[in-house]
Amino acid sequence: MVEAVQGAGVVVTGAGGGIGAALARRFAAEGARVVVNDLDADKAKAVAEEIGGIAVPGDASAIVPEARDALGGSVDVYCANAGVGSGGSEAAGESVWALAWDVNVMAHVRAAEALVPEWLERGSGRFVSTVSAAGLLTMIGAAPYSVTKHGALAFAEWLSLTYRHRGIKVHAICPQGVRTDMLDSTGSAGDLVLKPTAIEPEDVAEALFQGIEEDRFLILPHPEVAGFYQARAGDPDRWLTHMNHLQQKWEAAQ
Repeated sequence: MVEAVQGAGVVVTGAGGGIGAALARRFAAEGARVVVNDLDADKAKAVAEEIGGIAVPGDASAIVPEARDALGGSVDVYCANAGVGSGGSEAAGESVWALAWDVNVMAHVRAAEALVPEWLERGSGRFVSTVSAAGLLTMIGAAPYSVTKHGALAFAEWLSLTYRHRGIKVHAICPQGVRTDMLDSTGSAGDLVLKPTAIEPEDVAEALFQGIEEDRFLILPHPEVAGFYQARAGDPDRWLTHMNHLQQKWEAAQ
């Protein structure tokens, strides 16, 4: 058992399935009190009933007050997990870009705005951001997703560097392919890049809990991502050329 989460009040957004449901189950198994959030009320209730948690369905951007009340007045851990896997290029359309920005970035910002004052006052709190390896690298065929996941990572970094000396801990989870409905929606690009090394949602939860025990900011369920990230930083042109070759391979296969 991870002592840091035993008895903690935890909120997991987008927890009706996939990574969110796996996180909710793991937190509950570790002795936390868990609020399960999802836009789909039936899915949220099903997971909450399974783990003995509390369902608070609705928009992840606005649930902190209700979740706080459901947990008896205080949130100890907030998992900003809800996300949209928006594909497309620069021509994806304003509405697609706006939704990706709102869900993948601004929902995190709004949650932090609601939680940080309380955490600073008491000197503790934990913010878990489900980002993606796309936030460290990028993803072919998915400009809105890649750009906003970069934004989510940047915001998590900012929270960590700004508040870590005041007791707020931040973790950014950056997996590659995970066997979820979102992976299925990535189409041929996901088939090429993500599915060959895809892992289970429970593997992501395990990686997070190892990171919590080791007090690490960056959580890499696919350890090889660290090498890709170093290669990108060390020689950007070589890395971009490699990714362009992957783009060409994808285009040729379509």
